Amino acid sequence: MILYQLSLHAADMQRERGIQESWVLMTIECPGMTEQKFDGTVHYIRVIKENGGRYLRVIINPAFHPVLVVTMYFDRKLGRLV
Repeated sequence: MILYQLSLHAADMQRERGIQESWVLMTIECPGMTEQKFDGTVHYIRVIKENGGRYLRVIINPAFHPVLVVTMYFDRKLGRLV
């Protein structure tokens, strides 16, 4: 199990967007894809079938211990898995 903490912004976004904690953990532990960004963040992306096949993007800053979840959102640009 990966240890992580939510930034205040990420906690707000999780609550506002109705993102379940189990989805965040699944996305970090077993992503469908990852993206390394130039700013040092890592984007974890996974299809959430329980939410209509939408792609959840969880952005972390791995420089912290435990890793810091910066934000999370359902990525509309990726659409849905049909």
